[in-house]
Amino acid sequence: MYDLFRESALGQAIRLMSGNRWLLYPEERSDFFEDMARLRSVASIQSGPYIDHGRFDPEQQIELNETKSVPIVPQKTNDGIILVDWYTTDDQENPRNWSSLKRSYIVFVICLYTWASELGLALYVLAYGVGPLIFGRLTEIPVIGRNPVYYLTFLVFFALSFPAATINSFGGLLAIRFFAGFFGSVGIAIGGASIGDVFALIYFPYGLGWWVLSFWAGPAIGPTFAGFAAMAEGWRWPLWEVLWICGVMAIFLLALTPETSTPNILLRRAKRLRKLTGNARLQSQSEIDQKHMTGTDVLIAALLRPFEITIKDPSIFFVFPLVFPPFYGFNLGQTGLAFLACEVGSILALILYFAYLYFYRIPDNLKNGFREQEHRLLPAIFGSFVLPVGLFIFAWTARASIHWIVPLFGVTIFVLGQYMVIQGLFIYVPVSYPQYAASIFTGNDLIRSAVVFGCILAARPMFINLGVHKGVTVLAGLSIMGIIGTLLMYKYGKTLRAKSKFAQA
Repeated sequence: MYDLFRESALGQAIRLMSGNRWLLYPEERSDFFEDMARLRSVASIQSGPYIDHGRFDPEQQIELNETKSVPIVPQKTNDGIILVDWYTTDDQENPRNWSSLKRSYIVFVICLYTWASELGLALYVLAYGVGPLIFGRLTEIPVIGRNPVYYLTFLVFFALSFPAATINSFGGLLAIRFFAGFFGSVGIAIGGASIGDVFALIYFPYGLGWWVLSFWAGPAIGPTFAGFAAMAEGWRWPLWEVLWICGVMAIFLLALTPETSTPNILLRRAKRLRKLTGNARLQSQSEIDQKHMTGTDVLIAALLRPFEITIKDPSIFFVFPLVFPPFYGFNLGQTGLAFLACEVGSILALILYFAYLYFYRIPDNLKNGFREQEHRLLPAIFGSFVLPVGLFIFAWTARASIHWIVPLFGVTIFVLGQYMVIQGLFIYVPVSYPQYAASIFTGNDLIRSAVVFGCILAARPMFINLGVHKGVTVLAGLSIMGIIGTLLMYKYGKTLRAKSKFAQA
């Protein structure tokens, strides 16, 4: 709890106001040199292995997790710079050495952030893609880290929730929703990168699995809250609900969420060691890497990161109001309840995916080592086949003569399939492009949001003109193309990665 609070926005503010006399780091305590002397005495007896955290080596991560506490010998560069690294292999400042409870808490906060930001699915989906283009790249700059971006954008998002619930101008509401999407997009854009900070590669899919589940929690649970609230209290009431949830989220985010970016943590450690020792040669690897980086370099990097992987997001859920009220006589609240089929599908997918990890993926990795990255696309291949099946079921059973549970069964299958597609691709991205994970998620989010924005404008007219059955059938047919794309990625992904300067071989 001490570390959580010290690293939070509130903890850092207290440190600043106290002149760094409260909430001390190890380097700032009076017994720091004594602790380091004990480590050096151990290192003189047992030569400490040096683990290069600047490279993303999956087998090395497994070895690190299984190694007892071993001192890490500081390395020197050719020009005399002493690289600041972790003190031992089980250094508790390293996010991947945090306790299971602490890592689970980080996943919980990221999921809650994503869920709260997605509760109001409306105009701001376009801004939801534009925002990460800036914010995603900022979190990869070591001197900034993840937390300042989370804090500042969330505070603006929280502040915009007040006028959204009170404004009387439709044009003003649209503007507020756009900027709310712009600043509220950080969770879905870089949440995967934050979770990757605290999990070794072999266990990373578990954390990511919960995060992907939160993608569906907002759109699934939000309409349930909003439907009955709007019926009872009017259309503004759901906006107040978002505001209340954000208030709870603010406590977790601002008071109890530590920094997870390894480059940022080591950079700050290097600054403290320089202040303590007066030795200017003590630097982190990230400081050396950024020494000659200009603002132009950052801008170019943000705009030109490879956005190779896109995620489909068919707008089937815009047909819910066109199906359940007229066909089955659902009121607004009951229509909201229908969205819970999405949550059921995602929970079933989570259970199925975790079983795949527990009984096959992780035992195979421990026994045979890591296979090529494309092997991680197997869940996506499975999902790409299942996804259109769910759409076809929904398309041709959504009629008054068939019980409402049947089309919702199709929705459940669709969500299960899409969950697997998202999970497979989200695992493939950081493994193939480890140094640019946040930027890749950003590019993915921009393209996805742009497509969804177009779908929102076109979906309702398409379903009204073609009818629900034909309209969803069109989406199902388009989704079949995803099967081909996923299979081609599985077969030729290695060849494409070999031609990319960004990819991990």
